[in-house]
Amino acid sequence: MFYVVLLAMVAGFVALRLYMVLGKRTGHEQALPKAAEERAPITVLPRPIEGAPEPREIANRHIDSKAEAGLRQIVAAEPGFDIGQFVEGAKGAYRMILEAYWKGDEESLEWLVESDVKAAFGEAIAARAETGHVLDNRLVSIERAVITDASLNGSAARITLRFDADVAAITRDAEGNVIAGSMSDAVETHDVWTFARTLKSSDPNWKLADTDEA
Repeated sequence: MFYVVLLAMVAGFVALRLYMVLGKRTGHEQALPKAAEERAPITVLPRPIEGAPEPREIANRHIDSKAEAGLRQIVAAEPGFDIGQFVEGAKGAYRMILEAYWKGDEESLEWLVESDVKAAFGEAIAARAETGHVLDNRLVSIERAVITDASLNGSAARITLRFDADVAAITRDAEGNVIAGSMSDAVETHDVWTFARTLKSSDPNWKLADTDEA
């Protein structure tokens, strides 16, 4: 499952939603800002995985062949991990994060993304607020979500997905006037997002760790 009171209850609800949707087996404004600093490549330490369970749907449309070795390592380390469920959960998180960013909802982003991504999003939201611009965007559809890479370094797991989606985008000024975009024409977007989690930790949530354009 993609491991997805006011204030306290809202925070708890978001964390629960992530837990419930990311990877645990249950049977037109500019593009998003990149992380403030590029992360160093993660080295995958080779280790024998003979007898490890095969990732489900390993050969289907959800997975690029170069991600298979990393996914096998993740499944070996955490046998309850379900690839098909992870992809569905990642699609849900993609929508939640986009909507939070568009609305300037930094409180929700706190629970959905890692600190460096949160900082980059926060800077973009602040810059947008200074201009008085408001985004009136809508995610029309996610046409495709594919795991393009996966790695495990010790207990640090990272899974990268490419999202091909259609977005209807409008930017309004402080008075509500449309200054860019159209709700009648969806724009094709192609994003590459990496989610990260420490396996077997007390925190079940996968968080967005990196963003890029395809």
